[in-house]
Amino acid sequence: MIIRKIFGIVMTALIFGAAILIGRVLWVHYMDQPWTRDGRVRADVINVAPDVSGAVVEMPVIDNQFVHKGDLLMQIDPAHYRIAVEQAKANVAARNAELRMRRDDAARRADMDNEVVSKESRDNATQAASGAAANLQQAQAALDAAELNLERTKVFAPVDGYVTNLNTHRGDYATAGSAKLAIVDSHSFWVYGYFEETKLPHVRVGDKAEMRLMSGGVLKGHVQSISRGIYDRDNPESRELLADVNPTFNWVRLAQRVPVRIRIDEVPQGLILAAGTTCTVTVTPSS
Repeated sequence: MIIRKIFGIVMTALIFGAAILIGRVLWVHYMDQPWTRDGRVRADVINVAPDVSGAVVEMPVIDNQFVHKGDLLMQIDPAHYRIAVEQAKANVAARNAELRMRRDDAARRADMDNEVVSKESRDNATQAASGAAANLQQAQAALDAAELNLERTKVFAPVDGYVTNLNTHRGDYATAGSAKLAIVDSHSFWVYGYFEETKLPHVRVGDKAEMRLMSGGVLKGHVQSISRGIYDRDNPESRELLADVNPTFNWVRLAQRVPVRIRIDEVPQGLILAAGTTCTVTVTPSS
């Protein structure tokens, strides 16, 4: 009976000690180890805008389609720009003819005797020929611009990626410089882990990182960079560019979260990455 009681006391003490040890390990891991549940998958999103305006006559892509760099995304009606090219060509031909005429006139006057044609008249003819040459260059530049505008009626993919949230259709009017679709660059995915400032001393550039997505997938990577600044909401500037000091103070101080950029090195086969999804980031400090 006594042995059983002593055994029970010993086992209770061992279990209690093990619970304290496990609790201590978990507490240290939670407080000191560099990990965070606040991770976000990010990617470069390219806003594609046409260089010229016009009606969209061809839209060969669909929403969420993967496109390669150089694939046709959108065709703007080229009719007006073809006419502009023809007009510019005609203007070049007219300026070229004028230049030949001015040069021939200047050459004839240069061969004449001073008693027949004055020096002023010869100088004027030479200046007229120079002006005609400048007009020809201007017309040629206008032709180059017209041909470039015609070429830019075709909008091509600037990167490999996925067309996302497509809301442009055939018949829509596209305005130069106004984005009509977006592409998620398939080669630009990375992860932002927002770490508490108390854990930053354990994070170094180059440390290995593991990112566990909420979908269950696990990514491997390493710390690429650490942000050097975040916005201070409690200390904005006034209209006079002075510090706007809040007269009240919040006694509950929470650790600020600082973005840490994680470069993705390994992606499991078949895993779908989507910008904006969340993950848990765990950094393994280098020894």
